[in-house]
Amino acid sequence: MSSDVEKDAKSAGGVEAVDRAFRILGAFRDGDTALSLHELSERTGFYKSTILRLAVSLERAGCLVRMPDKTYALGFEVMRLGSLYQRSFRLDRHVRPILRELVRETGESASFFHRDGPVRVCLFREDSNQPIRDHIREGDVLALDKGAAGHVLTAFSRTRDVAERRTLLANLPLVSQGERDTETAAISVPVFSGGIALAGALTISGPRTRFTPSQIAIMSPVLVAAGQELTAILGGLWR
Repeated sequence: MSSDVEKDAKSAGGVEAVDRAFRILGAFRDGDTALSLHELSERTGFYKSTILRLAVSLERAGCLVRMPDKTYALGFEVMRLGSLYQRSFRLDRHVRPILRELVRETGESASFFHRDGPVRVCLFREDSNQPIRDHIREGDVLALDKGAAGHVLTAFSRTRDVAERRTLLANLPLVSQGERDTETAAISVPVFSGGIALAGALTISGPRTRFTPSQIAIMSPVLVAAGQELTAILGGLWR
């Protein structure tokens, strides 16, 4: 099986074997207990022989465990590093500067939403300096079925198909006009962490009168770039 992923790794700099090893670890998703060699090959695009070679080093480092049925599970070292990361990491330290920069560049309010079951919660918010703006506060709980952020959290929570994800990413940001209330508009993009896990939705919002097609076209690349930047900071993959 030929792999574009392996070709890309050669031209991206860094150490190719390390890039491949981390891609194998990144193949695991929420709900996976173990993956077969075939599943790892399908998700990474690597030859099975490549995975077998790298798996030896990953097992030695405690990052992978080979099960009796020849499937692979994540090892204790991944949990240890994850625990260290959680204790040392403060999400607000990384999100707030990006929200402030979005407000500075667009003149509109910026928010970061997280999905909590059937609703979305505003975790972080930076208000626009303009006298007329939408009013959302940190801690507000909003519906998932209304608003650009709700649509982003719904769409990227349910899709695991690579082709579908790429289509969704290619059509960002998602836009809402007058859904949550008749006078408000918003555009939103996803933020990923730890691979392709959905961390939340980064959103710009304000009065509909200021979210004209031309203004949305100006703000959209700024928001997408911010989503990609925060994803990279959180160890996510925009793909």
